[in-house]
Amino acid sequence: MDILHLIDRLEELFNESKTFPLTHTVMVNEDRMLDLIDQMRIAIPEEVKKAQQLLSQRDRILAQAQEEANRTIALAREKAEELISKDTLVQQAQSRAEQILAQARADAEATRQDADDYVIHTLMQLESEMQRLLTQAQNGIRLLEEEKLQRKRPASGESG
Repeated sequence: MDILHLIDRLEELFNESKTFPLTHTVMVNEDRMLDLIDQMRIAIPEEVKKAQQLLSQRDRILAQAQEEANRTIALAREKAEELISKDTLVQQAQSRAEQILAQARADAEATRQDADDYVIHTLMQLESEMQRLLTQAQNGIRLLEEEKLQRKRPASGESG
């Protein structure tokens, strides 16, 4: 299940909860809350798997870029060797080969940068979402624990 959907359901549960007058305390349906928490525990590893897939995609893109750069460099060298064999075109061939090599290196670096930027952006979004989810879960737990303590206090006062 999508983690964002679960977060929306958690927020709905919170919004549907009864509030205690003059406080920031709400009463949450424990079964629904625990069910959502269990579903989140299942969904979070899926989000981590997606992040790992993104990293592997990045590695594959980098490998493809490196392979393409190597092919371009090999082609540039072949072309340079052909041109060098012709005496009158030696200087032009060297210049052109250097341009091709420089362009291939620039293209490979640009591809690496784009892949890195994409992965960093995606992982930052995932980190932010997971942090928000963690905060919401911690707040829900804290709230339930406070309610549990409040329920125990009147019960202990009645026995005395």
